[in-house]
Amino acid sequence: MKRETRRSGVFTRRAALMAAGQVAALGVLGAKLYQVQVVEGARYALLAKTNRVSARLIAPPRGRILDRFGTVLAGNKMNWRALLIAEQTDDIQITLNNFAQLVPLTDYERGRIDRELRRHRRFIPVTVREFLTWEDMARIEVNAPDLPGILVDVGQTRLYPEGEKLAHVVGYVAPPSEADMGDDPMLSLPGIRVGRAGIEKYHDLPLRGRAGAVQLEVNAVGRVIRELDRQEGTPGVEIGTTIDTELQQQVLARLGDESASAVVLDARNGEVLAMATNPSFDPTLFNSGVSQAQWVEWTNNRRAPLINKAAAGLYAPGSTFKMAVALAGLDARTLTTGDRITCPGYLDLGDTRFHCWSKYGHGTLDLHGGLKHSCDVFFYEVARRTGMDRIAVMANRLGLGTELEIELPSARKGLIPTREWRIAQGHPWNIGDTIVSGIGQGYIEVTPLQLATYCARVATGRVVQPHLTRTMAGVLQPGSRAEDWPALGVAERQLHAVRDGMYAVVNEAGGTAPHARLPLAGVALAGKTGSAQVRRVSRELREHGNFNSAKLPWEWRPHALFVAFAPYDAPRYAVSVVVEHGNAGADVAAPLARDIMVDTLTRDPVNRQNPPGQRVAQGNTPA
Repeated sequence: MKRETRRSGVFTRRAALMAAGQVAALGVLGAKLYQVQVVEGARYALLAKTNRVSARLIAPPRGRILDRFGTVLAGNKMNWRALLIAEQTDDIQITLNNFAQLVPLTDYERGRIDRELRRHRRFIPVTVREFLTWEDMARIEVNAPDLPGILVDVGQTRLYPEGEKLAHVVGYVAPPSEADMGDDPMLSLPGIRVGRAGIEKYHDLPLRGRAGAVQLEVNAVGRVIRELDRQEGTPGVEIGTTIDTELQQQVLARLGDESASAVVLDARNGEVLAMATNPSFDPTLFNSGVSQAQWVEWTNNRRAPLINKAAAGLYAPGSTFKMAVALAGLDARTLTTGDRITCPGYLDLGDTRFHCWSKYGHGTLDLHGGLKHSCDVFFYEVARRTGMDRIAVMANRLGLGTELEIELPSARKGLIPTREWRIAQGHPWNIGDTIVSGIGQGYIEVTPLQLATYCARVATGRVVQPHLTRTMAGVLQPGSRAEDWPALGVAERQLHAVRDGMYAVVNEAGGTAPHARLPLAGVALAGKTGSAQVRRVSRELREHGNFNSAKLPWEWRPHALFVAFAPYDAPRYAVSVVVEHGNAGADVAAPLARDIMVDTLTRDPVNRQNPPGQRVAQGNTPA
């Protein structure tokens, strides 16, 4: 009996212990369930939703770039692409290998993907392949279970409807580099592009806009079931330019196959109506990636298609510089309009002889005759009297050798040398340097854009600045009126004397540019020829040889230049033309400038409200 009693007591204690253990276990479980369901219920609900809903930032549409009449110069089009989210796959390389079996990837693409994966956080999508075809997308979607982390997305890519015609002005975009990233997370988004040249680069920040977001419902393997919500980003600002696309096309047609550039300005306010550089390139290639073969072709082309010659090409101005020398002399009172200088065909200075383009000379000339005949000896003497420093001050005032307020990051300043500049180079300034500068040779370098600005300032007497931006977000920008620009600060009678000489160059008998005379009744053009040597011609060749620069190899021939404005009695348009190695400005550049001016005056874009046609929505030669 006692034994049974003890045995029963042991069983009762064990049962109690087991019950206590069960109660404790149930208590812990209950506490855990309370913790999960009540205390942390919201967090786990959020995690569950996160597994079902994938939230991603989306790049905003890049702002459009338009011409003055609303024609699209840079727009956007749809772009299907494959993205990779690293945190959604256990093995990135296996995923990429499986993808490459469906859509081949080059070694370059694999390297780019690896670099971007290292650079970005794992939740940020990385572009695997852009510009997918329908067949590519179908193969990817069918094989989605074997491609964890891969998703097909639609974005936008940059479109340049005018292609090569405005590549140097509009510029182009490209994927951001590591140096671009900085603190802007939007630059990590697939499809985002940054401006690399032209207006695209200058106005890059306002053109980018602000990022949006999209929420997608996905299944357990990451396949997109449906789009739950989309908040489009704020599109980039729309930029309206001063360019007239049709005039640009006409200017390029005039240049033909020449390695050349031309600029057309509204002389009263500096609006750039056309800025043509030939040859050019397709800006779309930079968006999708330039091949090595294409890059080698561009860089080996001696006509340099990638350079915006109108704004970044540097040339000696040749005789087009003579107006600046004349105004410097008049301003310094080392020259008057009645002064007469005799040209025997050369100027001797010590044991050095400086030749005129006409070896027979021009006789005795005043300023009017000096400009009309483009007499080198006349301007040798004016430069000698005036001095280089005074000439440089006037040239800078006229827009030469200065930084112009143009929205092109590639625009170059050029050079108008001074004594101080030459000494800083470690050499003394010689009187001979001043002499050759008098005809726009020596160390002087200017751009075609500066030459057009220079001509506009002479024509109007105002400090107009060339500019390409007409409107931003539909708002007209300052500088659209002539009165927005201050006076040049040069006496009107001095400007009139120079304009009168430019008129004679084209319209009076004996002028150097009769081929530039306009065929329009009642409208006269005033201009100045220029031929800039790129290679020194020896005295022996000039005096004893039968020298003809047109027979030299192409790259040794002089550049041909011409600047002009019209109408003469009410200046509205200014034009500059530079033909590389064109030899004679009077024979090559002047007729081109005439034709361009005829096109401009006939079209008259500054007074036209709407463009015609359908509107698109989206031997020795005279100097």
